Amino acid sequence: MYGEIKKFRSDLGIGIIAAEDGRTYRFKRTGILNRRDDLEGQEVHFELGDLKAREIIVLAGSPWMAFGSFAL
Repeated sequence: MYGEIKKFRSDLGIGIIAAEDGRTYRFKRTGILNRRDDLEGQEVHFELGDLKAREIIVLAGSPWMAFGSFAL
């Protein structure tokens, strides 16, 4: 699933992704596979597990951006 990181609290290591299905999902920093410092506003691809985002890939600067961006 695709989405955008709307909020990230670096002090707590948690954040919220607004997904393409219109829902929001929580995530932990440990769920990000290619870590970055500037997470808010980044487009991501992720899997769902227990209604939380996991296996999150930040698309900016990744080979996936060669396929173009998406709009929510």
